[in-house]
Amino acid sequence: MRKKWLMMLLAMITLMVYPVSAFAADGPTTVGLQIGMDTAFTFLAFILVFFMQAGFALLEAGSVRMKNAGHVAGKTVLTLAIASLCFWAFGFGLGFGNGNGFFGTTGFFYGGDSTASLFESLAFSDVTLNVKFLFQMAFAAVSLAIVSGGMAERAKLSVYIIFGILFSIVIYPVVAHWVWGGGWLAELGMQDYAGSTVVHLTGATAAVVATILLKPRLGKFNKEGKPVIIPGHNQVFTVLGVLILWFGWFGFNPGSALSPMGGFFGYVALTTNVAAAAGGLAALIASWLYFGKSDIPAMLNGVLAALVAITGACAFVEPWAALIIGFVAGAFTFMTSQWLERAGLDDPIYAFSVHGIAGIWGAVSTGLFAAPRLIEEGALVGGAGLFYGGGFHQLGVQILGVVGTFIFVAVMSFIILYIMKMVTGLRVTEEEELMGLDISEHGTYGYPEQMKLISESESKSKTLKH
Repeated sequence: MRKKWLMMLLAMITLMVYPVSAFAADGPTTVGLQIGMDTAFTFLAFILVFFMQAGFALLEAGSVRMKNAGHVAGKTVLTLAIASLCFWAFGFGLGFGNGNGFFGTTGFFYGGDSTASLFESLAFSDVTLNVKFLFQMAFAAVSLAIVSGGMAERAKLSVYIIFGILFSIVIYPVVAHWVWGGGWLAELGMQDYAGSTVVHLTGATAAVVATILLKPRLGKFNKEGKPVIIPGHNQVFTVLGVLILWFGWFGFNPGSALSPMGGFFGYVALTTNVAAAAGGLAALIASWLYFGKSDIPAMLNGVLAALVAITGACAFVEPWAALIIGFVAGAFTFMTSQWLERAGLDDPIYAFSVHGIAGIWGAVSTGLFAAPRLIEEGALVGGAGLFYGGGFHQLGVQILGVVGTFIFVAVMSFIILYIMKMVTGLRVTEEEELMGLDISEHGTYGYPEQMKLISESESKSKTLKH
């Protein structure tokens, strides 16, 4: 019954998305219907990935203080605007256009389906190029959304805009080309089904560079250098954000099949869900052992970390391996987030631990657990993992991809941000940070009534002291 309803839904979307060319003069053809179904399926996946930005908005807004909530949530819409235009103008061509092993050189200012010959790396699928563009653009927007976490509560809005533009043009598309656009890592057979490295490690590396250059928020560390807990203002928002992201991930991973035919996308959804569940439980247990209490934000980050880790491996590994990958990601992310904070890193939403550390583990785990039968059934790239007799070759390729991506993104991000720091500065003033970025950058609070009450209370308190 579920399969019947799914096919009916896809058929309805097909008629909206692909109404003409799916039908020949004398009626529908098998080829035309398959193209329509594949295109509709991918368009539906694009919608789910696009909607993940709502999850980021709730997660990040809930994870910061009330005085910065509107600013952080608003940056999500800004992320979509920047990624959409920059990816259309340059990113799609640099990432997927015909070119060399490092970047594409064709397809700039994308002009529609008629330019398909300029994107040979995407010719493996019969999905229309317009929908392929939208799907890949949504991935670029997710990677940029990760960057904003490392800049939360103290970076100038102008810095995020400028860096976001450059990230969407000269950083993310280059890595995407290496792995998915026929670049040097693709030639080596790197396995990254939906972006543990391309999307998540890339965004997280840029985020951690920004975090280091921006330095900690005011009051984050006491005089002895020990971290002070700065809780987010709304834990319910963070829970809803993670649920939306988990939901959207079923477009992120299964949608990367680009077709409902054969049902392989269902297998990808299975491994994705198993890993996510294991990651949430692992992080909850780890927090219980560490704090003596079960920490809800830790559990939420465990779910996200597991989703990040399984993103690259979801099509390559068996369900039991997905459980291990998710469990390790959840526990390890919690431990590394605590260690990095004690080391002096102020990462408000733990972007590097959740998306970077877990992204690295996801890439490495594929080199360990990639199953030969799945590579054959899914017509996937690369070879078997170490635990399936594949030796160290695939594992070596995965590690090389991780190291190459991290170095490239870190160096490029540092150069861009350091120049901006010298020219304009990265951070708002101390006074602006204390009053909050909602009011200092936008002239109004996300919670005007509550912040007005807080301001009046603080004023009365100062008057009484004097």
